[in-house]
Amino acid sequence: MKFDELDKKMRVFETNADLCVLPGVFMVARLDGRSFTRLTKEVCQFEVPFDVRFRDLMVATTQSLMTCGFRVVYAYTESDEISLLFDPAEQLFGRKLRKYNSTLAGEASAQFSIKLGHPASFDCRISQLPTSELVVDYFRWRNEDAARNALNSSCYWTLRKDGLNEQQATKRLLGLSVSQKHELLFQYGINFNDLPKWQKRGVGLFWEQYEKRAINPITREPVTARRRRIRTEFELPMKDQYGQFIRTLLQQVVERE
Repeated sequence: MKFDELDKKMRVFETNADLCVLPGVFMVARLDGRSFTRLTKEVCQFEVPFDVRFRDLMVATTQSLMTCGFRVVYAYTESDEISLLFDPAEQLFGRKLRKYNSTLAGEASAQFSIKLGHPASFDCRISQLPTSELVVDYFRWRNEDAARNALNSSCYWTLRKDGLNEQQATKRLLGLSVSQKHELLFQYGINFNDLPKWQKRGVGLFWEQYEKRAINPITREPVTARRRRIRTEFELPMKDQYGQFIRTLLQQVVERE
């Protein structure tokens, strides 16, 4: 059998399950660290429940994903996860889901591992969102999840540091309301509302334009050039204000098209 015939015969098995995202549908990729609890607590021994070093590793990995060939409008990271909103006009890989999932997971795993100096891996899945309001709801969801996890983690590790073991701390928190968890922390002198916003709400990354002074290479006259850079926001708004923040980013994309 000639190669061209063999190639055509076998490639069907590789591509017959390909799914492509329809034009006009928003794509949001969510990447999660695999076995990161063991990695961060046992292997690397990051400070709990929050460690600036780990935060910066996640931010740097997110920045890499925004500059590796995809048209990312907005990125968000909290804990060991990263969410990427693609430009609705993104056409890379013909919008094939398997290509996005495999490439993004591989890129994130490689970048994080290099920066950490230890093997680490991410998985990836794509949400297909037909309206801009669902995009807003998605990021509101992850933002609220970050706040919930931050409160739970703060309570859990406060109890652990006070001498309770894993089972005792978990049992102590079982059934407590949000206000009761706030009160628990307050008994240890911790006001949850005073914690840094990045711990409670995650970190957002998006593109911004700025002016840069330069010299015209021909006339040698000073000129002002417009450039683009990634802005990293450690103090994101919350609830409805965060929703409006996402809407504004989406509107800017529409206006550029």
